[in-house]
Amino acid sequence: HIVVATPGRLRDHIMRGSINLTAIRGVVLDEADEMLDLGFREDLEFILGECPDTRRTLMFSATVPAQIARLAKTYQKDAVRVATQASGSQHADITYQAMMVANHDAENAIINVLRFHEAPNAIVFCNTRAMVNRVTTRLSNRGFSVVALSGELTQSERTNALQAMRDGRARVCVATDVAARGIDLPNLELVVHAELPSNHETLLHRSGRTGRAGRKGTSALIVTAKVRSKATRILKGAKLEAQWIDAPSAEAIRAQDELRMLDDPMWTDPVTEAETAMVAKLAEQFEPTQLAAAILRMHGLRHSAPEHLSAVTGDKAPKARAPFGPSVWFSVSGGRNQGVEVRRLLPIVCNAGDITKDDIGAIRIQGDMSYVEILATSADGFTSALGSDMKVEGGAVVTRLQGVPAAASQPKPRFEPRSGGKPASQGPKKNYDDSPKPNSTKRVWDKPATKPARTASSESKPKSSAPIEWNDAPPPRHKKPKPGAKPVSKSGAKTRFAKPPSALEKAMNDGSVNEFKKPRQKSGTKGQQPSGAPKVGKQNSKKNKARRAAAAAGGIQPPRRKS
Repeated sequence: HIVVATPGRLRDHIMRGSINLTAIRGVVLDEADEMLDLGFREDLEFILGECPDTRRTLMFSATVPAQIARLAKTYQKDAVRVATQASGSQHADITYQAMMVANHDAENAIINVLRFHEAPNAIVFCNTRAMVNRVTTRLSNRGFSVVALSGELTQSERTNALQAMRDGRARVCVATDVAARGIDLPNLELVVHAELPSNHETLLHRSGRTGRAGRKGTSALIVTAKVRSKATRILKGAKLEAQWIDAPSAEAIRAQDELRMLDDPMWTDPVTEAETAMVAKLAEQFEPTQLAAAILRMHGLRHSAPEHLSAVTGDKAPKARAPFGPSVWFSVSGGRNQGVEVRRLLPIVCNAGDITKDDIGAIRIQGDMSYVEILATSADGFTSALGSDMKVEGGAVVTRLQGVPAAASQPKPRFEPRSGGKPASQGPKKNYDDSPKPNSTKRVWDKPATKPARTASSESKPKSSAPIEWNDAPPPRHKKPKPGAKPVSKSGAKTRFAKPPSALEKAMNDGSVNEFKKPRQKSGTKGQQPSGAPKVGKQNSKKNKARRAAAAAGGIQPPRRKS
């Protein structure tokens, strides 16, 4: 029997007792280095510990790091290392191409690389699931038959995607490193690194998907300016030599399409019997020129249009400066001690002497003097523009020198970094004077920072001798009025918003009218009619008429039940 399983699932079966490894004769670890990178070392050690000592252990890996060597030394006896290729000539059947593109053209370069090669099967590697989804959507919208492989897919979805690549229903697979581990696609001639891997081992694993069984393959690295150094480091670590070329342009793709179209073997295939009638009809109805143009149009509809890429200018060397030529030196009064800087001196000299920055060569700023080099052809015009006083803005005096000053032969000053671990802006300032400046408008607080000490006069001051009544209720707290509320007067205090009292209120205050209070009802008398006359309402109301009639008849009689 042969058991194929992942380390975690196989360990679970061993612990449950559903599999017995006592009769195992051989253990094979495929992609051993990748298993260790994923953290399966503990599971692998457990599985190998459960196998009998008489087994054979085979480890297959594209790279053999130190972890694999230690694992082999621990669990193998007299291990033999077999290398299919020499370490200096690995991936001899794979052509590595590094393509410099602009940052905003990285995805467009992927499209052009796929269009230029038109490989039967191609795989595009990304670092994250989000990038896989992004590239897959972009390629699908451009008409590519594409599938995606990432860790979020189920096993059935992964199987269907790989089957689509094998059947020819899909030609491009966009995948992450983890999801593409262990897959073997037929006729895989192109590997595109949409994002650079983290190390050179991953680069070898990615590129090893192509160039198998004696076939040729191409591994294309999409390199932007910000990852140029990383690409160089990875290629150097993998001991690979890559061709640094430009990404395929739209013109190069069209030329490649023409070559593929002319080299198509269908031009030399004989006409079949089923095609004879249609060929005769087309030849009779259309001119040869029209037929050729229609074939070109239909051939173009089968492919996605190439993208136009921007020119990459960041990798060009800086333009060399031409020799300055004969010159005349001038001195300007004022130097570093007076706060003179090149960025301020240059526009002052140009404006005062009616020259441009191209007429100025070197500028040397010393302690109390500055020196400016000016083209000999512009020196006379410079002095005439300054006038007889030879002064520039700020009152600085300019003097024409007969020779070259000693400061001109000195090297350009270098600005060394500040000594110490922290910049000058960090940490507290030393000897900081917090006294108020003469022209400062900042408010100075005269309140002392600490409380003044008690003096004898303050201690002898008599305190209040009023007795404290501990049972007294605390004074009521004053509540702030709500916004928009009318002020309420307290204890008869008059306010400007107080409402004048009515006539009834005045009478009640004078005592001429007593306030009517409803008498409290005795307990147990609820529901009974009060003794005495009822409250008088309207004299001629129906109720009052009925009451008067009942009183005249001898009082109110309770209702009787019907018998």
